[in-house]
Amino acid sequence: MEPVWRQQGRGRGRSQEAQGARFRPGGGRGGRTEAPHSAAPLDKFEEIRKSNQAAAQRLVESHVSSSSSDDEDDDDRECQDGKRGQILASTFTTYTNQTGGDATGLARTGQYLSDLFQSGALTCLICIASVKRTQQVWSCCSCFSLFHLPCIQKWAKDSVFLVSSVTDDDFGQKQHPWPCPKCRAEYPPSAKPNRYMCYCGKLQDPPADPWLVPHSCGSVCQKELKPTCGHTCLLLCHPGPCPPCPKMVSVACMCGKAKPLPRRCSNKAWSCQQQCGKLLPCRQHTCSQTCHTECRPCPRVSVQSCVCGQQKAERPCSSPQWNCQQVCGSPLPCGNHTCEEVCHDGVCPPCPRSVSRTCPCGKTKSCLPCTEEVMPCGDTCDRRLSCLKHTCSMRCHRGSCETCRQEVEKECRCGKHRKLMPCHKEYLCDSKCPKTRSCQRHQCRRKCCPGNCPPCDQSCGRTLGCRNHKCPSVCHQGSCYPCPENVDVRCSCGSTVLVVPCGRERSTKPPRCKEPCRCPPSCHHPTREAHRCHPGPCAPCRQPCLLPLAGCSHTCPQACHDLVLVRSQQVQLAGPWEQPTEPAFVQKALPCPPCQVPIPTSCFGEHEVSPVPCHRQGRFSCGRPCGRPLTCGNHTCSRECHLVTDGNKCEVCEEGCSKPRPPGCPHPCPRSCHRDDCPPCSQMIRQRCHCKISILYVECMILTAADDQTKVKLSSCNNQCPKELSCGHRCKQVCHPGECEDRCQQKVKLRCPCRRIKKELQCCVSAQCVVQCDDTCRDQQRRVSHMKEAEQRAAQEEEQKKLQRIQTDCRFSLQEELEAFEKRQQRGGRRGKKRGRRGDADGEQ
Repeated sequence: MEPVWRQQGRGRGRSQEAQGARFRPGGGRGGRTEAPHSAAPLDKFEEIRKSNQAAAQRLVESHVSSSSSDDEDDDDRECQDGKRGQILASTFTTYTNQTGGDATGLARTGQYLSDLFQSGALTCLICIASVKRTQQVWSCCSCFSLFHLPCIQKWAKDSVFLVSSVTDDDFGQKQHPWPCPKCRAEYPPSAKPNRYMCYCGKLQDPPADPWLVPHSCGSVCQKELKPTCGHTCLLLCHPGPCPPCPKMVSVACMCGKAKPLPRRCSNKAWSCQQQCGKLLPCRQHTCSQTCHTECRPCPRVSVQSCVCGQQKAERPCSSPQWNCQQVCGSPLPCGNHTCEEVCHDGVCPPCPRSVSRTCPCGKTKSCLPCTEEVMPCGDTCDRRLSCLKHTCSMRCHRGSCETCRQEVEKECRCGKHRKLMPCHKEYLCDSKCPKTRSCQRHQCRRKCCPGNCPPCDQSCGRTLGCRNHKCPSVCHQGSCYPCPENVDVRCSCGSTVLVVPCGRERSTKPPRCKEPCRCPPSCHHPTREAHRCHPGPCAPCRQPCLLPLAGCSHTCPQACHDLVLVRSQQVQLAGPWEQPTEPAFVQKALPCPPCQVPIPTSCFGEHEVSPVPCHRQGRFSCGRPCGRPLTCGNHTCSRECHLVTDGNKCEVCEEGCSKPRPPGCPHPCPRSCHRDDCPPCSQMIRQRCHCKISILYVECMILTAADDQTKVKLSSCNNQCPKELSCGHRCKQVCHPGECEDRCQQKVKLRCPCRRIKKELQCCVSAQCVVQCDDTCRDQQRRVSHMKEAEQRAAQEEEQKKLQRIQTDCRFSLQEELEAFEKRQQRGGRRGKKRGRRGDADGEQ
C-alpha cells in the first residue's frame, strides 16, 4: 500500500525517481540510458489479468476484514464483544494462572490487544491507512507499532538509499542501518523485513483465524522477558510488550540483612526497613537510610583543607578535594623565583628559566643563570609567518613577528578567480555557490564556497502525511517522518475516547459508547426517547405530539413533527456545470394536521346522520338530491343536498313544459314548466311548395287548424309549374301537387324533308301529322346536283395545271446546276478539284 503523499513525490514536487536519478550510476548527463523493449501483447495481457485478479482478491479481503467493518446492530455488537472477550481471556489464561487471577500487569499489553479489535484504532503511520486482519504486517521491536509489510519495506529501502547517496563516495557499497518510522530505533541492514511473521516470530504467513488474535500464530510467545530474569513470556502470541514476569522466586532484601522471602520475579527487590549502617566514602560517617541498594553520597558538612593546605572551610563530606584559587608562591629550587601555579598538591615544578634556553629566533642556544635574559643573536629571524608560506625578514627579535605583506597572486576559495593581493589577506570572490545542499531542496548561496557546502539550516516546513502539521525538523532529504502526535476521537457525549494517530481522525469512526445519549431534545418534548450515545444527529422524535389543536379541545395524535425533512424548492440550474446552492432536503417544523376526531352530524337536508372530523364540525352535504318541491308544483329540487337560507334557496325549475301539444304541432311549449294551459303555437312552419322550388312560411296554428283543400292552397307558390312534359315542353299549370297532365297545348312547326314547306300545329297533334315535298321541291334538288358536278370538274382541271408548272420549274433548276458544275471543272486546281469532287458527289446524288 503506497500512500498518496508518497506516490506524488518527495518534498515540493520532487519525485523519488528524480532524487534517485541524481545518485544512480550512469544516470547523469553523460549517462546513457536504453529504452526498454516493448513486451509482447500476450505478456501485457497476462500481466493486466494478474493485476486485476490481485485487485479483486484485495477487495474481497477488505470486505471480510474486521478492522473496517460497517455499523452493526446492537445484538451483533454484543455478540462481537463476547467473542473478543473470549479471545482475550484465552490469551491471558496462562499468565493469570501464575498470578492467581491478578491482571494488573496486563494493562499495557491489553491495550494493544483491544486496539486490534477496535475499528480504525490501528493505523499504518507510513500510509495513514487502517491495518486490517488480512493484510501482511511488521511490528517494531521497540515501540511495537504495526506497519504494512510493503510500506515498511519501501521505507527501509528509501532510508538506506538516501543515507548512502549523501554519505558514500562509492554509492551503494556500504551497509547503513534504517530507522523505525515512529520511535527512530535503528535496525541493521540484515533486519530488513522480507517475510510476514507472527508476533513471536515462530510462524511465517500466519493464517487469519477468527478465534485468534489477528496476525497471531496462537502458540505461547516464549520471548525473553525484559529486564532479563531467565524466564520467558507465558502469553499466547500477542502484539505489544510482554507483561512483567509472574514467576515467584526467593530473594533477600536489598541490604542483605534479612532472610530471603518468596517474591514476584518482576518485583523481587524489597526492603527490610532496617537502618543500612554502611561506612560512607567520606570515612567519617555511616549511612542512616533504611534498607536500599546503593548508598547515597554523605549529606553532612565538615571542615576540610584545600589541596595546598593554606585555607580551611566547611564543605560537604561528599566532595573532600577542593582548590582555593590562590597562587602557590612557594620558592623554587633556584632560590630566585617563586611558584606561579594555582593551588596544587605535591612538589612545585622546577624553575622554567633554569633549563637550556635559545635566542628569540631559536638559532643560538645558551646556558645562562635564571637571573639573566638571553639577548637576540642579530641574525635574520626566518620564523614562519602566520601565512605559513613566507618567513620573517627582520633581525632576531622578541615578541611575535609582524603580518606578512608580500604581494602574491591568490586564488579564491571556490577556485574561479585569481588576484594580486597581500599574503595575509584571504581572497573571497562575490560569486554565490549554485550547488544544492544536502536537503536537495535549497541552494547553498554562500559566497566563494569551496565545495563543502554546510548542511541546510532552514526548517523543513513540509506538510506531513496527517495534513494537519508541518515537519519541525531541519530541512532534510527524502520523506519526512510520520507525525508523532496522537488525536483523541471521542463519542458524542465524550465519555469514550479512542486515541488514533494524527490525520486518521477524519476517517475513523467514533468509538462505541454504552452511555445514554445526552443530547438535549430539539422539539417541544421535555426529554428524548431513551437510546445509546451515537455519532451524528439524533433520530427524529417519534413521541406523540400532544399539542392542543386550535379551535377544539383535542390534542394532536400524530408523531412529533417539529423537525421534518422537506424537499427544498431549488432554482432551476442553467446547466450541469452549476452546483445547487441549497440542500435537496431541509428540516422544517410542520404545523399540526387538522383534528380528525369523528363527531355525529346531520346533513343539510336531514337525510342522514354521519361522523364528521372535528376540524370540519357542522352540517354537511350528504351528496343526495335535495328533494324539496319546487314552485312549479310538477318537479322537486335536483341540487345536491344543501342548506336553505334567504340567499341560498332551492333551484328555480328550468325544465320545459311537459304537457301534450295539439295534434299536428311539432313545437314544444315556449313557456317553462307551468301550472295553467299552454298558449296557442305562433311559430312559423318552414316548408317547400308542391314544385319543391320555393320555401313557404306558414303559421303553425293556421296550418294545423286548416282542412285538406286549404292546406293544398297554403302549400302552393302560385307560380308556373317548372316540370317538363314528355314532349319536352314546360307544364303550363300553376304550382300543383301530384303529376302534370300529359296533353301539351303548345304550337310547333312541321317542315317537309327539303325544309321548304312548313305548318303550325298543337304539340299533342304533331306526332300524328307528316309534311311531304311537292314538284317544286324536286326541281330545286336537281339543279343543285348539276351545279355541284360542274364545280368538281373545274377543280380537277386547276390541279392538272399546277402539276405542269412544277415540272417546268424543276427542269430549269437542274439545267442551271449542270452549267455551274461544268464551269468549276474548267477552272481546275486543288480547290477546284475538291469542289469538283463535291460537285460530282452532288451530281451522283
